[in-house]
Amino acid sequence: MRVIQSVGVFSAAKIMALIQATFGLIFAPFFLLMSALGAMTGAKNAPFTGVIGLVVAIMMPIFYGVIGFIFGAIGAALYNLFAKWVGGIEVNVAAMSPVPYPLQPPGTYPAQTT
Repeated sequence: MRVIQSVGVFSAAKIMALIQATFGLIFAPFFLLMSALGAMTGAKNAPFTGVIGLVVAIMMPIFYGVIGFIFGAIGAALYNLFAKWVGGIEVNVAAMSPVPYPLQPPGTYPAQTT
């Protein structure tokens, strides 16, 4: 059994930023659809509904990415703090057999010395 004792705060923050920005890209079309439907309802006192929805949909992946970076950094820092107190996450790691170097083509054998 292996234990993750600490997590790189900046690396975790970068990964979380990319994951959350991807979620922003996934949710943006649905937001655009809802804002387009809202603009088509014919509200005369809100002529910029569709434009505001478009701007928000464009900003959504950026906003999600920034929030993901911030909370990824906070989460990694908290993990490092709590792992010091109660131990880290236990993971089971299987050892892989090493690949011999250099690889021998089939049918050829290295010279044997006696």
